[in-house]
Amino acid sequence: MTKIKLGYAPTRRSIFSAPDAIKYRDLTAERLKELDIDFVDITDINGEGLLYNDGDMFRIAAKFKEEKVDGLFLPHCNFGTEYECARLAKELDVPVLLWGPLDERPDENGVRLRDTQCGLFATGKVLRRFRVPFTYMTNCRLDDPVFERGIRDFLAVCNVVKTFRNIRILQISTRPFDFWSTMCNEGELLERFNIQLAPVPMPELTDEMRRVKEEKTEAAEVMRDCREHLDICIKDEELENVAALKVAMMHLVQKYGCQAAAIQCWNQLQSEIGIMPCAANSLMNEEGIPVVCETDIHGAVTALLVEAAGMNEARSFFADWTIRHPDVPNGELLQHCGPWPISVAMEKPRLTYPLAFDYPGSITAEAKHGDVTLARFDGDNGEYSMLLGRAKGIDGPKGMGTYLWVEVENIKRLEAKIVEGPYIHHCVGIHKDVVPVLYEACKYLGIQPDLYDPIEEEIKGYLRGE
Repeated sequence: MTKIKLGYAPTRRSIFSAPDAIKYRDLTAERLKELDIDFVDITDINGEGLLYNDGDMFRIAAKFKEEKVDGLFLPHCNFGTEYECARLAKELDVPVLLWGPLDERPDENGVRLRDTQCGLFATGKVLRRFRVPFTYMTNCRLDDPVFERGIRDFLAVCNVVKTFRNIRILQISTRPFDFWSTMCNEGELLERFNIQLAPVPMPELTDEMRRVKEEKTEAAEVMRDCREHLDICIKDEELENVAALKVAMMHLVQKYGCQAAAIQCWNQLQSEIGIMPCAANSLMNEEGIPVVCETDIHGAVTALLVEAAGMNEARSFFADWTIRHPDVPNGELLQHCGPWPISVAMEKPRLTYPLAFDYPGSITAEAKHGDVTLARFDGDNGEYSMLLGRAKGIDGPKGMGTYLWVEVENIKRLEAKIVEGPYIHHCVGIHKDVVPVLYEACKYLGIQPDLYDPIEEEIKGYLRGE
């Protein structure tokens, strides 16, 4: 399971109640433990376990860096010390969660112990002055459902940011000549986002396949798994090639320290190895290593971010927007030759021949219906954004390859967004609503969220705790 580690830095200000601040420091820590949140405490920094001065701030920053925290949680246990929060956040350069427990009723004399909300207003302003992006979780009680939801969503945001800042993609050969749409700017991706490519020529892949077939053991294990989970409609020697390709790609991913791959899936590859790579891609995707088609680097980035937003608990699928639904006005066919992971299928997948090609090695299965998130990270002319939205799987005509008919709110609006760009005919889907997490994560990634339906106020309301 994906584990995200938070730096827990509760804060107070001297003119408000220190005992009450300590009380809420402890109550919040206990609530995090109840929720099984992995966090680094600061009780060893000072006797109160609270952030409120410069000397402690530097020691806290050093500790959090040594512990490699993925996010910073700044509970305001009373008003808080806004400039220390901002200095600490600036030192760490990780996503920041700003929150404070709801204030109690003033006593019979009008005395207030904490003024937490007022402190949150101050800290938000100072974080802006420091140009530190942050996430705000509404002023609420520890046992309010919105507290748990906000914490878990923030963990997912941290996971997206952590993933984005450590991307290396195995690029297997060049993009196909005909696919100018999948062109990317390798230097700009590295300079802007530290997204690294590990390009390998086609012979390096085919040489590794030969070694795998000579060794036999790993390929034989993959073949057994295929026979158990797939309806095999190809010859044994073709199945062996599928298995050898899958193992070879895994070896190269591990060799070059990559988290995903983009492969030139046609047309030189099939003439070299006698199969399409779709089924091997599917097997990799099922293991949480996205492999996308047509050397679409931006597509591989999208797949990693979408799965990270789902805390790597569900597999994504890489699809073409293809044709309108013949009967549903806002329906659309998502399809690809057969690379989708087995776990998204609503039926037992067949390992067979793909649409439009004469070579075997493709998965055929309709994907499960239900709610899905669709996304696309892309850019051109120096500007990058993420297309985001929701859809619902619906019935439609039988298809080939891996496919899912979906319905969106307004297909004409979506169609125009894709055509007008910077997007292309590729997207990534996942059977989970990760739109709010990806929307929030964009502020830390330096890219613009681009919702294809007018749901921005709804998303902001959800993130506010409404």
